[in-house]
Amino acid sequence: MICAAMATGAWANPPSHSLRPVLRTVEPNLAASNTVPVSVSDKGFARWLNSYRSRAVRAGISAAVFDQAFSGVQYNADVIKRDRNQSEFTKTIWEYLDSAVSDARVKNGKAALREYSDTLQRIEARYGVDKEVVVAVWGLESNYGTYRGKTPIIEALATLAYDGRRGEFFEQQLTAALTILQNGDVSAQNMTGSWAGAMGHTQFIPTSYQSFAVDFTGDGKRDIWSDDPTDALASTAAYLNRSGWVSGQPWGVEVKIPRDFDYALASRQIQKQPSEWARLGVVDMRGQSVQNHGKASLLLPAGGKGAAFIIFENFAVIERYNTADAYVIGVGHLSDRIQGGAPILGKWPREDRALTFNERKELQQRLSEAGFDTQKIDGKIGPLTIEAVRKYQDSVGLDPDGYASLTLLKTLR
Repeated sequence: MICAAMATGAWANPPSHSLRPVLRTVEPNLAASNTVPVSVSDKGFARWLNSYRSRAVRAGISAAVFDQAFSGVQYNADVIKRDRNQSEFTKTIWEYLDSAVSDARVKNGKAALREYSDTLQRIEARYGVDKEVVVAVWGLESNYGTYRGKTPIIEALATLAYDGRRGEFFEQQLTAALTILQNGDVSAQNMTGSWAGAMGHTQFIPTSYQSFAVDFTGDGKRDIWSDDPTDALASTAAYLNRSGWVSGQPWGVEVKIPRDFDYALASRQIQKQPSEWARLGVVDMRGQSVQNHGKASLLLPAGGKGAAFIIFENFAVIERYNTADAYVIGVGHLSDRIQGGAPILGKWPREDRALTFNERKELQQRLSEAGFDTQKIDGKIGPLTIEAVRKYQDSVGLDPDGYASLTLLKTLR
């Protein structure tokens, strides 16, 4: 799914080569009613819908499109249940990669690459994004189109806008979804996807669809929902292209680090040419210097006990699709495996388990109380928390690898 952070910073204009559909003329709502003709059991939701209808019309959505889109819409309690519970479900990076880059997913990715070879070659030629990377995104987002989600998007987004944690964000997505309907790319009935509002083969949220989706087939519609994945795959390539994809550059390369390595150098803020990393003992798994594809940072997603990677600019480009390091490594590594590359050779600390949401908050709280401020107590292990972990580790004589582990939490306790 394209991340929420990216959606708020979506490009203002679509790609110049996008074939935008002609706005369809919609018959006006002669009744011009000010209430929404929906069947809802939640009175608060009904009141919110009536209020939102006015805002949507002011934003350019016709009354007829709005009323048709909301016909039969209900407050969806299951959507809210999933939204409330998602923060507790956390996997370690190795557990995630075991699934994301399983043998079956690699095999199916190679098959998809063969089946759509001509289309993917044309997409790669136009946008300069490796076809294997596009297929890998497809594989992680919808298992190569086999699970695109069946939740009605309008109902899901309306529910989240009314009763979700980020009402303003989801209302923005809802208005964008109505605009897509008004443009005629898809019907409300066929606009389905995930419970969180991501749509199609490669799970675009509505604002990102508006900015990046393309009509590669030339039929006048940017159709990411149908069984034909062409527009969705091209839209993904267009997204990555517009996000700064560097043609011919890998996302990253697995490396080995020396025993006496200075872990303070493992930071996204520190960039060196691969030849410079090699002089510090950071080499590929064959013991050779990584090719000089440009400046790169060293990433230790599981600290000093796990696999290590030097990552290039294209890592950050994939990150704009989804900000989680595990997702970016999943896309990158899956694309490598689809090309015939080797599995990750470094070992993972499989004896560890992921911290729960409450444990991550406790870790932040205890770090801050110990004088290593994480800025927020939100249960998200981002750059500020990792830096606080490093400083704490250094203060007590541990390798400052920034790894937020259960062992570290127990030490803080």
